[in-house]
Amino acid sequence: MARPRKPLLSRERIVATAGALVDTEGLDAVSTRRLAAELGVSGPSLYNHFRNKDEILDAVADSVSAKVDLSMFDEGDGRDWRTALHDWALSYRAALTDHPNIVPVLARGPGRRPAGLRVADAVFGAMVRAGWPPAQATHIGALMRYFITGSALGSFARGFVDDETAYDPANYPHLGQAHLLAQRQQKVDEGAFETGLRALLDGLMIQYEAVRTRDGSAPTEA
Repeated sequence: MARPRKPLLSRERIVATAGALVDTEGLDAVSTRRLAAELGVSGPSLYNHFRNKDEILDAVADSVSAKVDLSMFDEGDGRDWRTALHDWALSYRAALTDHPNIVPVLARGPGRRPAGLRVADAVFGAMVRAGWPPAQATHIGALMRYFITGSALGSFARGFVDDETAYDPANYPHLGQAHLLAQRQQKVDEGAFETGLRALLDGLMIQYEAVRTRDGSAPTEA
């Protein structure tokens, strides 16, 4: 039997095509009609794999979550909880900044998405093993998600225009160099994220020491 001229339709092909559309044109570019045209298939054939557009976007979001490194949370990895959170946050933000248009979907939470749930499970499990009470471990997971997704939703540096005349010193005496921020976007945004991340983790360390003192124990740093 002759092989089909076009690759058979699969979930993977649909997700890859939808992800490329989201990356290049944004969430509104994704529709079952557009995807069918891009894939060279009839619209109804997509419903053999996904019930609707929202399920497709969920799958695209989960494919991004699957790129986040979780190895630092393995029990035998050896990194303490603070270092593990730091390294994971960098990996998580890198995945999101590579695919910024899908961040609003990811920001809604993992729902039933397998990769997203593995991320949540890994973070929570590592914090509890390190000695955090379960309630605080949940708060830490939520806090980190707020911080990381929030940083990926927009760029502080890109919020300023590359036009020196836009910031008249008569009106904005402290923004004389603001027009340079757009040129230095990556450095500024990454520096801001690292500064905030370290401040956040320093604050958590203070709380962690308070937990140890209150409980009269020395939780493991796994």
